[in-house]
Amino acid sequence: MSGGGLFLNQDKDIVIIGCGAGGVTVAQFARKTDRKSTITVFEQGAYPQYSKCGLPYAISGKIPKIMDLVEFSEDWFKKINIDIHLKTRVEKIDVKNKKIFAKKEGKTIEKAFGRLIICSGAKPFIPPIKNIDAQGVFALRTIDDAKKIQAYAKNAKNATIIGAGLIGLEMADNLYSLGLKIAIVEALPNILANNLDDDMAKLVVEKIPKKINVFTNHIATKTENIDGKVSKITIKNKESGEEKTFDTDLVIIATGTKPNVELAKQIGCKIGSTGGIIVNNKSKTSIKNVYAVGDCTEYLNFVNVKPALVGLGSIVVRQGIAAGVNAAGGKYTLPRGLLMTSTSEFFGIEIASVGPTTNNLSDFSVLSARFNGSSLPHYYPGGQPISIKIMVDEYTGMIMAVQAVGQNAALRINTFACAILGQMDIETFRKLETAYAPPIAPTLDATTLVCDMASMKLSRKN
Repeated sequence: MSGGGLFLNQDKDIVIIGCGAGGVTVAQFARKTDRKSTITVFEQGAYPQYSKCGLPYAISGKIPKIMDLVEFSEDWFKKINIDIHLKTRVEKIDVKNKKIFAKKEGKTIEKAFGRLIICSGAKPFIPPIKNIDAQGVFALRTIDDAKKIQAYAKNAKNATIIGAGLIGLEMADNLYSLGLKIAIVEALPNILANNLDDDMAKLVVEKIPKKINVFTNHIATKTENIDGKVSKITIKNKESGEEKTFDTDLVIIATGTKPNVELAKQIGCKIGSTGGIIVNNKSKTSIKNVYAVGDCTEYLNFVNVKPALVGLGSIVVRQGIAAGVNAAGGKYTLPRGLLMTSTSEFFGIEIASVGPTTNNLSDFSVLSARFNGSSLPHYYPGGQPISIKIMVDEYTGMIMAVQAVGQNAALRINTFACAILGQMDIETFRKLETAYAPPIAPTLDATTLVCDMASMKLSRKN
């Protein structure tokens, strides 16, 4: 961890804009790499780093207190000699003179930097819905959002979730656990479009409680209000044009995010086709001595080599390690692309995936196979259904993407993520020796059996 301090001096301070998962990781690993560097963090919110992924579970009370989500306190920053400024908004970056200008309580703060890391995150995307400014309509991004939703949900009976991605379904599950009647509205033909193919997504829909109304291929068009509070919502079928209006006193908008790139644009950072800041495998931007990390960035997908927005906490932290180590004089290189390994659980259904969906593999000749099995041998009681779908390159047999629905889906997908990163082909993976014991796993696991199916399909083609 030595060496970085030899070139870092007052003229080359590390300044970090944003104290989310990316910003705090940058600070942590910059400090590990160089014990003597001056590190300053500017955060426009009122709290140091907290888990955004935990917000839905804190709203329902599964996580007892919302403030339990704060992972790094102000005291933590002080202990490792990092200067943090909360409720402080960076308004301008002067790259030529290497200074940032921030506002806190009406006062301007000027700070010089040698290495600058932009961790400005993203903001919720709000679709064009009439009367959307009513009380009771929320997007979930911050602790303050979670506090407001939690308070409002106590007096609500009917909740509408707009967007059926991971966050939308997690919110639906947690509000359902509070006793609210739930409607889910999704503009695309199926749920979880960024994670699962339609056939796998349908397995999830089938397991969602029947009391929950799921409207796919629908858009929300307007709300109706009583005394400024949302009371009804109108949705429209995208194919037929048919409209439905139903009661709702709580609306959660979970239709994705847009990168916060205003500061990056201001200094000339290259912005990619996705709208994120283009970064390389060291988390560097196109501007010398300026790095970027997290939801404000784009990086290449490992499999299809197309630009992808960074939106998963696991990726953000990896980027933060790279930016922190490299900004402090060390060396850390990310893989050449994102695997997009993701997982979640809602209504008792575990899902996980790695690699692009089939729709995003259109430039390749792809063969797919799906196996439906059990987590335990058929003779041992308590086995749970597990479905795995695999996509492989028809010509090379390389594993390109895998999706799983069922018990221990994430653990199985993690194994496939390792295989994809190692560029393993289907013939090698199908011979994997997996652990076996009747109360834990079958002799041949679903992970290898789905590969056997894909291999047989390939043999018929070749």
